[in-house]
Amino acid sequence: MTQVTAVPLRLVAEPPPLPRVDGGFKTILADPPWRFQNRTGKVAPEHRRLDRYSTLSIDEICALDVAAIAATNAHLYLWVPNALLAEGMRVLDSWGFRYVSNIVWAKRRKDGGPDGRGVGFYFRNVTELILFGVRGSMRTLPPARSQVNMIETRKREHSRKPDEQYELIEMCSPGPYLELFARYPQEGWTAWGDEASDDVQPRGQQHKGYMGGEMTRIPRLEPNVRLDADFAEQLSAKLRHQYESGLSIRQLTLETGYSIARVRGLLEQAGTVLRPQGRSSIRPPECSPDNPELPDDNFWSSAA
Repeated sequence: MTQVTAVPLRLVAEPPPLPRVDGGFKTILADPPWRFQNRTGKVAPEHRRLDRYSTLSIDEICALDVAAIAATNAHLYLWVPNALLAEGMRVLDSWGFRYVSNIVWAKRRKDGGPDGRGVGFYFRNVTELILFGVRGSMRTLPPARSQVNMIETRKREHSRKPDEQYELIEMCSPGPYLELFARYPQEGWTAWGDEASDDVQPRGQQHKGYMGGEMTRIPRLEPNVRLDADFAEQLSAKLRHQYESGLSIRQLTLETGYSIARVRGLLEQAGTVLRPQGRSSIRPPECSPDNPELPDDNFWSSAA
């Protein structure tokens, strides 16, 4: 069967040489500009009017000599769309790494629920994957032993990945660090790509609706889920308001489903002055000649 190779929709400059360091990069993060079969729809990177970014074919991505700049023992964090998982495995292998695990980015609304604005031909995608590959023999760093393989944050403009990935990677893998196809250079990282310079404004529209906003309710969270800074700030402020309105830490744990340690940590992050443990400033009414009956259980549980 003859394979048809799609041509770029715009001229693409020859990529610059890959950067090098003595001994090679021990940790590499890559978010390749994957080329999809549908290249003109509104969600496509190469949509002419929206002009988000140029793309590369799978063969072009595989041809990058990443193995030559990686350390003998190294980690690779490779972003791959759900529809191109097989192609992602091929790239990982071509670059000299073997697949061992993955990290899931779960995109959330400002109320903590799944962000249903994702796209897809078969399902509405609310997740993206990082394939984690290893070259040679190198374990993750000790903090990774308690790190869950999930990032839960709100999404931002088209294709932009969560900034929380950098902190997670730095805790789990050693430097020196390299980001391939970088668009927002990070301190302490070597950045490579046609939009990697500080003086280059990445193409594509930025959607303000994806970036923050007041939290409407306290969301349920899985244990050990890492929170991005903006989300944690909003959550801690909301918990502080409820705590200072009279609820105890234990009552907040029952209401939210969070552990006591998480509630205390968020309250302390908000600068809350904590009361002696186990005390609520909301007290049930006491019996008296003017109030001979105690409130029923449903009333008090709704107040608490």
